[in-house]
Amino acid sequence: MAGKIRVVLVDDHDVVRTGLKTFLETQPGLEVVGEASDGLQALEIAREVNLDVMVMDITMPGMDGLEATRQLRTSHPQVKVLALTVHTDKEYFFEMLASGAAGYVTKEAAVEDLVAAIRAVAEGNVYLQPALARWLLEDYQRLVDKLKSEHPAGSESPASIALQDLSQREIQVLQLVAKGYTNAEIGDELGISPKTVARHRERITSKLNIHSSAELTRFAIRTGLISMD
Repeated sequence: MAGKIRVVLVDDHDVVRTGLKTFLETQPGLEVVGEASDGLQALEIAREVNLDVMVMDITMPGMDGLEATRQLRTSHPQVKVLALTVHTDKEYFFEMLASGAAGYVTKEAAVEDLVAAIRAVAEGNVYLQPALARWLLEDYQRLVDKLKSEHPAGSESPASIALQDLSQREIQVLQLVAKGYTNAEIGDELGISPKTVARHRERITSKLNIHSSAELTRFAIRTGLISMD
């Protein structure tokens, strides 16, 4: 990404925002261009400021981070949302991803992890804190165990079979969707129009019977289309 990564911090605790801003502004290539104490303020800032990444708390008074992320993905799809939260449970993890977040880091993480996460999502990748990404692995292992009981040894898994139903172009689109790209960004990457991307996405969701970005990301990880690195 050319130029500095423009970051907005959203957290209802002034001390947290001040500490994050002080640290992030010491990092090369990062610039904090705004702060908000709740989701509504975050949306207002997004309308006024040119930004790349919004570091979003989840539980805040007024509009929380989940709703703000959902609205932001609709109104400003080019902005990447990185959840930074105290919550270390699956419910918030999967719900935040389903809302459109491109990454998830807890406030217990090392500051180096936060910087790495900001850089990753700014580049259009998905970043999941390793300690939490195990939930995807556990989910995959449950799937494997279920498949072992339902399918004979040596047979292909339903996920692999479903992947074979996709065209090469649909696989390319799926990879980019799982990495957090918008339709416009996918179109630029593949040299096709956003409307064509939308049609590919409709066919992908129909063939896989998967209708949320979070579930598509999990499918892409399970089948090896993207990694969690």
